[in-house]
Amino acid sequence: MGLDILLGLQWGDEGKGKVVDVLTPKYDIIARFQGGPNAGHTLEFDGIKHILHIIPSGIFHADKVNVIGNGVVIDPVVFRKEVNGLLEMNIDPKRNLFISKKAHLILPTHKLMDMALEHQKGERKIGSTLKGIGPTYTDKIARVGLRVLDLFTPNFVQKYKKLTDNHRSILDRLSFKYEDTLHQMEKEFVESIELLTQFRVIDNEYEFYQSLKDGKSILAEGAQGTLLDVEFGSYPFVTSSSTVTAGAYTGLGINPSHQGRVIGIVKAYCTRVGSGPFPTELFDQDGERMRKQGFEFGSTTGRPRRCGWLDLVALKYAIMINGVTEIVLTKADVLTGFKTVKICTEYKINGEVTDRFPADSEAPIQPQYRSFEGWSEDITKIREYEKLPEQLKQMVHFIEQETGVRISIVSVGPDRDETLIR
Repeated sequence: MGLDILLGLQWGDEGKGKVVDVLTPKYDIIARFQGGPNAGHTLEFDGIKHILHIIPSGIFHADKVNVIGNGVVIDPVVFRKEVNGLLEMNIDPKRNLFISKKAHLILPTHKLMDMALEHQKGERKIGSTLKGIGPTYTDKIARVGLRVLDLFTPNFVQKYKKLTDNHRSILDRLSFKYEDTLHQMEKEFVESIELLTQFRVIDNEYEFYQSLKDGKSILAEGAQGTLLDVEFGSYPFVTSSSTVTAGAYTGLGINPSHQGRVIGIVKAYCTRVGSGPFPTELFDQDGERMRKQGFEFGSTTGRPRRCGWLDLVALKYAIMINGVTEIVLTKADVLTGFKTVKICTEYKINGEVTDRFPADSEAPIQPQYRSFEGWSEDITKIREYEKLPEQLKQMVHFIEQETGVRISIVSVGPDRDETLIR
């Protein structure tokens, strides 16, 4: 037994929440290792849709331990809403949810700073979700942030005031009006931290060490996607945390000797929310059709997602960075009805053809495509891989050949049951 890591191989929104839910019965512990309420993991079963932002996607399995790791940033207000939503479904997360003492807290002023700084960027804005993620990680790196363990100290109020006074001075310099909004936000924050302190907080690195020593299995649940990684994504249009395999070790306090499988999630096409390069983006009827058939609107922001064909250059880069051992292909059903399906195999940059993902986010990329015949059959009711249309199976085989990685699961719909395990 050891640590298996599940993460996105594109720009997020690949369907990680559903896959975690499907795989959870095989594990003892499900753990989130980075990100925060900027992530939205959607699960659907029994005809009901559930969206989680901070709590791991294994929470619907009462016999499984769920952990919010030290690499996650927690907004107590969002956390409270998630907990209340689960309680309405007769699911009490206090029974099986643990929170790292070292996880950092998103304060109301972090969210205000996010808004002010994004507004200041003007046309160069990065498409922030405005959830306070960037400013919180900034304070973490600057060594001035507040952690969950600070909630249990007698001088928390003084610590809070010292940090927020600094935030206020920055907001004042940016001429950002905030006083009326901040009063209400702080009221909700105080109410929410009362609930947060009722959960069991742990030294997660010690708990994971003992669990692995006892032979238990852990699934690390990533948020966002590899191409949004702060180190290896399309910088500066990236998130503020490490979304790749390496981030799971630092975000949970587990050493790399325990690595098992690395499960990479990829859509049968590509989507992106917010600004930044997107080589295969479509601006035609095909792109609009993908958006409608795939219900491509952000689960966190509600913003329409940009849509385009599958990009193998970016995918092979993500596989290399993460050491992916198997691929889960999601939302294959969305491509039903397309006469032709395309896959980008190379880039042409300044007249030269390359299979490398460029570090320069402003590189003038011309995608080079391989075309495949589409299919018209409704595949959402199919429950055996062998019964899928030959055209789709040819695509699966091509992706496996090009990447050198096996596709172990094909998802043909949003529900738990609409998952074909090969």
